[in-house]
Amino acid sequence: MEENALYPLKVCTLEDSYSWGKEEFKIADLGYRDSLLKEGWLAANSISEVMDTYMDRIVGDAVFATYGRQFPVQVKCISCEGKMPVRVHPDDKNAEYRYDALGKEKFWYILKAEEDARLILGFKNDINASSLLEGIESSEIEKEFNYVKVKTGDSYRIKPGLVHGACGKIRILEVSESSALDFCIYSWGEVVSEEEFDSALNVVEALDFINYKATKAQICTPKSISAQVNELLNIDQFVVNKIDLKESIKISSEKSDTFALYYCLYGKATIMGKELEQGHLILLPAELNEVIIEPLKQSTALIEVLGQTVLKSEEEAKNEGK
Repeated sequence: MEENALYPLKVCTLEDSYSWGKEEFKIADLGYRDSLLKEGWLAANSISEVMDTYMDRIVGDAVFATYGRQFPVQVKCISCEGKMPVRVHPDDKNAEYRYDALGKEKFWYILKAEEDARLILGFKNDINASSLLEGIESSEIEKEFNYVKVKTGDSYRIKPGLVHGACGKIRILEVSESSALDFCIYSWGEVVSEEEFDSALNVVEALDFINYKATKAQICTPKSISAQVNELLNIDQFVVNKIDLKESIKISSEKSDTFALYYCLYGKATIMGKELEQGHLILLPAELNEVIIEPLKQSTALIEVLGQTVLKSEEEAKNEGK
């Protein structure tokens, strides 16, 4: 690859279909799922190839120092039409020790939810490993899941150890660390394909990091950052904001030293001459200093994902873990 100035990068979508619905990877750097860029002089290069060459120019010095050559965040859309297999993921410490990989902090934003839509977020009551395995064998575990009714625009942090899934007709935007470590807990009697879950990532292997306590689901509470920006989640791994784009907004990576991802929830916007339409994503390399985002439709909203470069205080970290 030649040494040219970087620019806003559009990414090809990767799609997987299953019996319960489909997943569309908007950006991924997982080896077996590696997004290709689709415009400009970097077109047809994968995100991993671009990271190998441009490294901190893509993600920023602080993010690169933490994550190295792997792009640290993945974004996908989940379209559930039935019963999505219930899953769980480990934290960074367990993932690094056991699999030499990142853990999988997740954020779910509800893009659309029909009347029958429910999320599974943990358990209604405290259980233990034995009752979990017995319940899976008998299917009685279905009565123990904590079913949460949701609506369009709701968002949730899916912490490591929290069993989770979806039922009914629902479309979810998922932001997570770049990790393949989803362990299948329960598949509703359906056979799970190797394409969806590695057979080694099963419930027995996850028993020591599952959260068996009763869960009370908490919607992420928006925190106003500016007139157009609300922070939805701010954790050690990434930051997620929602931008209600009523007028032009200036983005300065020079101050934050990180990449930025923009997913268009609805409407249409332009970023340095690149149009961003509903359901599409653009990656802004950290090298781009001042960028103007302009709405092309009166009603436009974006999800912004930033790499985390600010270490939290011990008190903040303690409160976050509660």
